[in-house]
Amino acid sequence: MASTRVLVLAGGISHERDVSLRSGRRVADSLSSHGLHVELRDPDATLLSYLRQNRPDVVWPALHGASGEDGALRGLLDFMGVPYVGSRADASRLAWDKPTAKTIVSRVGVSTPASIALPRDAFRELGANSILDEISDEFSGPLVVKPAQGGSSQGVTIVDDRSLLPRAMVDAYTYRDVALIEQKITGTEIAIGIIDNGDGPVALPAVEIEPLSGVYSFEARYNAGETRFYVPARIEDDVAARAADAALAAHTALGLRHLSRIDIIIDGAGTPWFLEANVMPGLTETSVLPQALEAAGHDLGWVYAALAEAAIAESAS
Repeated sequence: MASTRVLVLAGGISHERDVSLRSGRRVADSLSSHGLHVELRDPDATLLSYLRQNRPDVVWPALHGASGEDGALRGLLDFMGVPYVGSRADASRLAWDKPTAKTIVSRVGVSTPASIALPRDAFRELGANSILDEISDEFSGPLVVKPAQGGSSQGVTIVDDRSLLPRAMVDAYTYRDVALIEQKITGTEIAIGIIDNGDGPVALPAVEIEPLSGVYSFEARYNAGETRFYVPARIEDDVAARAADAALAAHTALGLRHLSRIDIIIDGAGTPWFLEANVMPGLTETSVLPQALEAAGHDLGWVYAALAEAAIAESAS
């Protein structure tokens, strides 16, 4: 692998651009430390011509949000026959859309909170007040309102007071045209990374997430000191095993490959509830996947290089 040329893509034009740049630099540094030839590039209008003229051995799309997780770029790389790390375009599209992912994962027996997805146009045309009244009648307890696509907790609101529901809908629609209203599950928030370098998917130790503000917001995710992380999570061994099984089931049901992060809530009875799947999880200094890898005794450079090698091997087969 020492002569392997890796093109790391980071940045893009999504709301998560800054996070992507941080992830990309960390990936590039880790691969370089392992001896690979790495170039870090911000995708722009010259990318496709660059790929034709300077074809790398493999692309690592460290892009978050729509730039790298909705399947569009991955579809172009497939079309051009360029190997890349991460899930295929079709699987990325499924995971990117949270309502779709919840439906698929629930069909394999994994619990997921009750929810409803509402497009902005339907919300307006059918009467916002009537819809919100119906939601208030059908759902008991706190709610979580979020954009149906996206990550890094942008546009996400926990609604403890129903009078705040209209504002939460506006915030979600700021980021996407579909809002997901979900029953809030009270419990321990964990994230489980999945790694597959060609030998089958393996669940990493669960990372428990404890934001000091009580909400795992964008700031809590990426500002050092605003969240406590516990690796492994402070849960019983049997609960951790059930959560790992749920994460692996979600990863497999969605057809993901190489790496993913599955977000889960463990309720008071020890039941894992699937929230969402991330096809390109954050890889910054405060991100949970690198923490889980290090807790499991893995060298980041070795793992990232192994994933690049797996992507090249799959493309050649």
